[in-house]
Amino acid sequence: MPSARELLDRVERHCRADHTATRLRQMVLADLHAAVPFDGHVFTLTDPVTRIGTSPVADLLGMRLARLPELIRLRYLTVTTRWSDLLDRGIAATSLRVDTGGDPARSRVWREVLRELDVFDTATVVFGDRYGCWGFLELLRKSPRAFDPTQLTTLAALAAPITRGLRTALGRTFVAEEGEPAPAGPAAVVLGPDLRMRGQTPAAAAALLRLNPPHEAMPPIPNSVYNAGAALLAAEHGAPVGPPWSRVHLGGARWLTVRADRLGTEDIAVSLAPSTLAERLDLFGRAHTLSTREAQVLGLLAAGLESPHMATDLGIPEHTVNDHVKAILTKSGVRTRQGLLARALGIT
Repeated sequence: MPSARELLDRVERHCRADHTATRLRQMVLADLHAAVPFDGHVFTLTDPVTRIGTSPVADLLGMRLARLPELIRLRYLTVTTRWSDLLDRGIAATSLRVDTGGDPARSRVWREVLRELDVFDTATVVFGDRYGCWGFLELLRKSPRAFDPTQLTTLAALAAPITRGLRTALGRTFVAEEGEPAPAGPAAVVLGPDLRMRGQTPAAAAALLRLNPPHEAMPPIPNSVYNAGAALLAAEHGAPVGPPWSRVHLGGARWLTVRADRLGTEDIAVSLAPSTLAERLDLFGRAHTLSTREAQVLGLLAAGLESPHMATDLGIPEHTVNDHVKAILTKSGVRTRQGLLARALGIT
């Protein structure tokens, strides 16, 4: 079994490497299992602004996929060990047994789903920084053995490097590929109060396939759609995680925005449409750690303004604008303004 220091060193190396977010999570889970044993896991990316889940890497202990909407709905409705609440409380990692004072029945998701899966304890780690919330990890244990304080300390120490790794991996997605298909949408799916599908627009089938590749053994509705619907329900029940929308990576430089809204008294409409220019620029700026002023300069660049006009709009000297542009180029790893805009806007 590796020591905590050895585990941290390995994870930091993974996070510095040129991995996709999916590959990074897989490698972290493999190393983590040897140091902090677990039986199942959910390692989910989140939109940095809304904190709504998008793309999971999961092993749910053989749970039937038909129960996935129920699990997601209850996870958003259960404040105990919820990633958004841990972030608000400044807690990097905790466990179900710790957060409930040794009484897991205080957790609704445990009472109604996890107990049936023989889960004895869970450990949750949240990955957030000043630029947003980038994901969370939940480890599930079936054996009657809780996560101990030393293991929770080990998990908490991994939060910072994994946060940087996930954020950087998403920053690398802003590279368009030749012949890249257009993002799916606009389309809409109608969910019932239990998050099960009740209907969809004609364009939704193609949109959902792009979110949920057909070769993967997953239900017809992607995780991101369920998460948006669950976020809406949580807000309506007075336990909000964040606004019920998220930006989902489709591959290449393509990003799709998934947004839930109330449709009548029972149904939920979830729309899927290509992310707007503003949504892309915000995500690009956060992923590349741009300051507030640098993000403003990037927005003006995207609007087609040259340095003199940007200086006038911002009320700062032109040489300061150029300094900001240089900083943006350095952080995003490109050499020219044209290359920067190509990445930020997804232009081949």
